[in-house]
Amino acid sequence: MDAKQAEVRVLEAEIAALKRAVEELPSPGEDTARVQKSLQEIYQSHPEGWVSSKDLRSNLGHLESELLFLSTLTDINIRNYSKKTEDLTSTEMTEKSVKKVLQRHRLSGNCHMITFQVEFQTLEVQNKENLSSVITDLNIITEPTVYSELSEFVSRAQERRDLLMFFQSLHSFVKWCEYRKRTFKHFKEKYPEAVLLSEGASSSYMGIRSPSQPGFELVIVWKIEIEEGGKVFPKLDLLTKVPQQALELDRNGVVETAPLSFRTLLGVLGIEAALESLIRSLCTEENN
Repeated sequence: MDAKQAEVRVLEAEIAALKRAVEELPSPGEDTARVQKSLQEIYQSHPEGWVSSKDLRSNLGHLESELLFLSTLTDINIRNYSKKTEDLTSTEMTEKSVKKVLQRHRLSGNCHMITFQVEFQTLEVQNKENLSSVITDLNIITEPTVYSELSEFVSRAQERRDLLMFFQSLHSFVKWCEYRKRTFKHFKEKYPEAVLLSEGASSSYMGIRSPSQPGFELVIVWKIEIEEGGKVFPKLDLLTKVPQQALELDRNGVVETAPLSFRTLLGVLGIEAALESLIRSLCTEENN
């Protein structure tokens, strides 16, 4: 009997080790050969396990194709993900017992040029009637970027513990940043002498100078705003720099009303056409 009990204890220890190896993802660089060998021994000792293995491979392939589709659709790529589960249920089980499970998630990825790391906890509470799950903690880290508008939004998403809003707004924010960059680059290439991008195409503002009228300069400030609810939209403003002598001759207040007129032009023509009209009105020889 002592020999049998010792054998049982050895088997129980091996089973516990295998469970831990399956449930916990190995850290980068960790040797996984032992885990793979142990799993292979299990399948060899239980031939019916190979059927389940084929089903798992088929299911894994389906999930990978869905993940690829979502990455293409949202431009969000998840590179690493891990999860740890902790059972908080009381050991004294009764008819009115409530099952509580705490899960700690960690993932990292990127959305175009913006990389992020997200850590969050979910608490699942289950009773006989229903199952509920809430995010109890959320921490988001983004790599330093030239997009200053992003930091305030990330802080707000953490405070609200709204992970879905973070990903949805991040996707829209990146789309607008890419559009702004392409637009600035287009006008710089089309009007190289008139358009100034002192901080490159990724800047949030663009300068326009008249080649034939020194001292006249317009600055387009293009910010990307994120509302409290996560809605993303562009906000463009016009700043003017005009010599004092020209201001004294401006009896109709054209320079003073230029920012308001520019907003009206945006509403009528749209962003690209409004910028095109503004550049041509200031820089073409016939208008000069």
